[in-house]
Amino acid sequence: MLKIGLQLYTLRAELEQDFEGTLRKVAELGYAGVEFYDFFGRTAEEVKGLLQETGLVALGAHRPYDAMLNDTEQEISFNLEIGNRNLIVPYLTEEQRNWEEVVANFRIIGEKCKAKGAVFAYHNHDFEFTEHFGERTAFDGIFEEVPAELLQVEMDTCWVYYGGYDPVEYVHKYAGRLPLIHLKDMKKLEDGSAETVVLGEGEVNLTAILEAADAAGVEWAVVEQDYCSRPALESVADSMKWVRAYANQGGKVHV
Repeated sequence: MLKIGLQLYTLRAELEQDFEGTLRKVAELGYAGVEFYDFFGRTAEEVKGLLQETGLVALGAHRPYDAMLNDTEQEISFNLEIGNRNLIVPYLTEEQRNWEEVVANFRIIGEKCKAKGAVFAYHNHDFEFTEHFGERTAFDGIFEEVPAELLQVEMDTCWVYYGGYDPVEYVHKYAGRLPLIHLKDMKKLEDGSAETVVLGEGEVNLTAILEAADAAGVEWAVVEQDYCSRPALESVADSMKWVRAYANQGGKVHV
């Protein structure tokens, strides 16, 4: 049964103004865990204390590619101290997308994480499905070239959909290597761009994704909304309402 977390990037403005108060509100909304992307200058001890106070689980952290490559030991140490084992590279700039180099570096990072008892993962956007690594999509190429013991999948199912592929099929394809998914909804605009919206207000088949994720052994479904048209805390509260409604209809999620 899936646990529900929140990617804190959704609340970046609120966290910058009031880090501690915002995390307390996330806990009050019923999210079981949080995925960090920045610690806003707090020490590991301070973050750990706040997590203990709120009961939130540190389910993962998005960390920059350069930081994971050049400051690996420091990144691992900080995250293990707060209770987080999942260190995730969330994005590669166009300049960084030399796929041969990426997979070589991912192997190095993965080995260091494995040696310390941490888990290294990669989170996709849509470009991994529109760009290619040899004859494969960049997404498939990365995960075929780096073994699962060194690199796990954090699949952003919304970006798989936007990239032109079926997220349900991809969840099944990576079953057993997929501890985390991002659960996100969107609408395609007339110009072809994506507008991220509250869960249930867009066109992504969230129910099918959650059913596939449960069958695939996913541990955490991580709610994220890249940009919110209404106040972000209100948006994540409304997304949790959708999750609760899904659970009440028999959905296999912990809420």
